[in-house]
Amino acid sequence: MKKAILLSAFLLSQFGTSQLLKTDGQKIVNDKGENIQLRGLGLGGWMLQEGYMLKTADFAGPQYKIKEKISELIGKNGMKQFYKAYLKNGITREDIDFLAKSGFNSIRLPMHYNLYTLPIEKEPVKGENTWLEEGFKMTDDLLKWCAANKMYLILDLHAAPGGQGNDVNISDNDKSKPSLWESVENQKKTIALWKKLAERYKDEPWIGGYDLINEPNINFTGKNPNGTDEMSNAPLWKLQKDITAAIRETDKKHIIFIEGNGWGNNYNGLIPLWDNNMAFSFHKYWNYNNDETIQSILDLRKKHNIPIWLGETGENSNVWFTELIQLLNKHNIGYAFWPMKKIDNIAGITNVKITPEYEKLLSYWKNGGEKPSEDFAAKALMQIAENYKFSNVEIKNDVIDAMFRQVTDDSTKPFRKHLVPGRVFASDYDLGRMGSAYLDKDFINLWVSDPAKRSEWNSGQQMRNDGVDIYLCHDKVTNKYYVGKTKTGEWLQYTIEAKEKQDYTFDIRYTAVNDSRIRIETASGKVLANVSLSSSGGNDSWKTVSVKKISLQKGENRIRVFFENDGVNLNYFDIKQ
Repeated sequence: MKKAILLSAFLLSQFGTSQLLKTDGQKIVNDKGENIQLRGLGLGGWMLQEGYMLKTADFAGPQYKIKEKISELIGKNGMKQFYKAYLKNGITREDIDFLAKSGFNSIRLPMHYNLYTLPIEKEPVKGENTWLEEGFKMTDDLLKWCAANKMYLILDLHAAPGGQGNDVNISDNDKSKPSLWESVENQKKTIALWKKLAERYKDEPWIGGYDLINEPNINFTGKNPNGTDEMSNAPLWKLQKDITAAIRETDKKHIIFIEGNGWGNNYNGLIPLWDNNMAFSFHKYWNYNNDETIQSILDLRKKHNIPIWLGETGENSNVWFTELIQLLNKHNIGYAFWPMKKIDNIAGITNVKITPEYEKLLSYWKNGGEKPSEDFAAKALMQIAENYKFSNVEIKNDVIDAMFRQVTDDSTKPFRKHLVPGRVFASDYDLGRMGSAYLDKDFINLWVSDPAKRSEWNSGQQMRNDGVDIYLCHDKVTNKYYVGKTKTGEWLQYTIEAKEKQDYTFDIRYTAVNDSRIRIETASGKVLANVSLSSSGGNDSWKTVSVKKISLQKGENRIRVFFENDGVNLNYFDIKQ
């Protein structure tokens, strides 16, 4: 009895310390009644891989097909060894410490059911559930790291048994087997899995809630295969209600997040709400950041008087990220960006570095040709697994700056410390909003709102996630990158520190197909130089022009390079006394 009292006191103190989340009308609050806006990140690519994350989308989208490709080269045992290393390195305490330090207060964990239980066709006894420790152990560790950083962990069933829709990549759906909606057994396993999770985590104060089914996308009665025109959604609401009932048998505390059809946004046919601690989740990609694009979910929040949460978003430019968070802050909407790690990308907060050896595997899988040896393929894959370690990823400080500082601060910061005399690479322009640190005419992807506004924003897909187009550079002297695809009126700003007030010479390294011009100004608009750039003979023919008598002040100088016509590529400029 004494132990039970002590345990109860301990749990109460833990909940008090953690400020357990619950709903209060249209808000999510802690146990002190304080509004909590979830600022989160989804750990996409860890427990569940989609082809585009590993650059296999052209030939292997769902995870099971990726595993087949890997097994083809290194065998099933080799594939299992790769995934063992991949899962071990994918998310660690260092990753979570970094996210907390960056400003995130929550994590969304996209779970693959097959790390927690066997598929129905592999169960030794039909209709029973074999529980696997691997997924639960991974979740336990993650929760421990989140608690140490006072971050909330939201569990998200990203790949449900059988797969929850026709977009097969997002749920590892094998169409040769019965889906979640075609199989009562898969539905029972889904319910049992959530009950098991609730039993395990019911008293865990840093669990932020349960996101029952990620992005259902299925046509129950409609014509659109992904359920965007579905009017009833009856099986979806029934299953989520049944899952909730199973959770509530053991866990009365944690928030239930439900998602609509059509990748989370179709709430047609919603039945009367079945729980008093529930929130709606919606997803938002590639559309305008204005009230009109979220009006339907705002109306849903008001109608049912429960909170809304943007459970998944991202895959766009820094401009879009900043604008979106400003919109969400305006309406007190929490969010979880997507994803944590991808190979060879600029739009995430980290980048997993690709290797020439892995590119050779990708080429073979896509185009055929000479098959890489088992030894070569194994080493290439294990190096990729090694590259997933936090110590080996590239931190994208420009993305983090756009998600946090730039939301409320329109000032600029140096991307890198530039001391002159010295060399300034063109790609190292200042951190800041567009219009403050740079100006580019193609800077955002809005194809869902307007198909004509599909843009790669950074056409070179290198280094940074702004509208500035950055490409791999093959000049003799390089930081690996150059700024290209410039257009008339675009500009870049650099913060440089001069040791003395005096005139300097700028040696500008560039290419241009045609004779061109740039203008160098201070940030306040004072013209420092008008520079003629003669044709270099082609985009790959680098040339240097010297411009003398550019006056700089002692200490900090903010200078802007304006492009007066299209087509100038910049590598760097040397500033000399």
